[in-house]
This record gives sequence, structure tokens and C-alpha cells, in this order.
Amino acid sequence: MLNDAEFALVAREVKSRSGAVLSRDVAGPAEIRLTPLARREGFATVTELISAARIRPDGALWLAITEALAQSDTRFFRDKANFQKLRADLLPAAIKRRGHERVRILCAGCSTGQEPYSIAMIVDEMRDEGVAAAVEIVGADFAEKLLDKARSGLYTQFEVQRGLPIRKLIAHFEKSGDLWRISDRLRAAVKFETHNLMKHPGGLGQFDIILLAHVLNAFAPETRAEIVNRLTDALAPEGAILLGAGESLPTGCESLVLRDGVVTRSAAQRIAAVA
Repeated sequence: MLNDAEFALVAREVKSRSGAVLSRDVAGPAEIRLTPLARREGFATVTELISAARIRPDGALWLAITEALAQSDTRFFRDKANFQKLRADLLPAAIKRRGHERVRILCAGCSTGQEPYSIAMIVDEMRDEGVAAAVEIVGADFAEKLLDKARSGLYTQFEVQRGLPIRKLIAHFEKSGDLWRISDRLRAAVKFETHNLMKHPGGLGQFDIILLAHVLNAFAPETRAEIVNRLTDALAPEGAILLGAGESLPTGCESLVLRDGVVTRSAAQRIAAVA
């Protein structure tokens, strides 16, 4: 287990780079996660890895440490109720509003890509049912290593078993050695971008729907409202942000309304956004 000084240093560096907060009770798991990284980098122990990160000026080791520790848990169709809302309400409404224009969906903090690919499956199935719509799905995360895995579309047996119905596995994946590869069609349907939620998302464009489920809890309470408000700047006037089951709006988001897990602008803010 990392000692107190090591953990305090690692936690500070991780927070400064990603905004994620590490609690002291993850000191043991943190060492387990960092051990493979230490070996890949040629160090005998995690302590040696941390010592090297302190003195190397390029920050590459700290970034690798942050990517190893700040990644969020994810799975296919996590929060089934959210995906039901997407399929039954939010997507049809956005398609109707946009007409022939493209609907854009952002999956913020997408980690290794299971949730944006889940959205792609829904869109694909809607098209099979005759719903013609142009939909762009963007998965965003700060960790390039996680995005590389997402772009590969390769998942272990354990990963595809977590939340993915067998009929969807058969319809959208093929075996690739010991792994499962998502179809080329769905890989092409999702664009993955590097984005740190601590920064403004202006470069990503405007979105009709933003999925932000089970992401905010990784951040300090005082940071959560800043993240939501920044993402609201990237939200279309009639757009919506989806939170996870049981999540609430952070204090400091008074211009927003939360109803049944769906965050929208207040009436006054919608008028201001259109103006």
C-alpha cells in the first residue's frame, strides 16, 4: 500500500490533471493499478515510479499515473432506464426538432467506450425500424489510453457480459481471438475526442443530448457545478443532460432543472439561449 506521503502526492497530481478526487481508502487499490504501469516503465516498484515522476520534467509519467487511477467504471447499457429514455423520448424529440439536420450526442467521461457504443446500437436499431435520422455520437475522455481502447472496439468476455444482452452481442459483435470486436458500422458511428471535463467544451461543438451518468461523483463537490455549467454551454437550446440513477444536480446549477434524471435549462434560460 502507498504510504501517506506517496498517496498525498499522487492524489494531488491526479486532481490537478483530471479533477478526480482519490480518497485515502483507495491507497491499496491504487498501488495494484499502478504496478503494471511501473513494470512497463522499467521500475521494480510503484515507489520508484512515483519518485521518477517527481523529477522528470515532461510530466509524462504523471499523466500515465493519472490515466491509470482516474478512469471511471463503465459498462454497456449502464442505467437501463437512461437508455430507455433515450430510445423512447429524448432521441425521437431531438430528431423531430432537427428535421433533416444532424442530431449530436455527447458521452462525457466515456472511458473505454461502452456507453457511446450502447447509444450507437440504439440508433442502429431505430434505423432498422424505419426511423431515418442523421445522428453523430461523440465519446470524450481526458485519457488517451482509454480512448485508444474505445477506438479499437475490442472487449473482453467479462466486459461484454456486463450489461450487454446476448442478442445485441450476436447482432453487433464478432469474435476476435479471446476478445469481442464491435462491428465496423458501429465503430464508424462513434467519434472519440480527447477532452478534460475541467476545461470548457467549446471545441467539441453543440449537442442535443449529453450523457453525464456516474461521472460527477469522481470530482470534488465544489467542482461538480462547474462541470455541469460548462457542459450546459455546449447544450442546444432544447437539449438535455442525462445523469445517472440517484444522482442530483450539484449546488450552483440554479439555472437548470432536474426531472427524472434529465437536466434541462429553466424556461428563462431556454429563452436566453435562443436569443
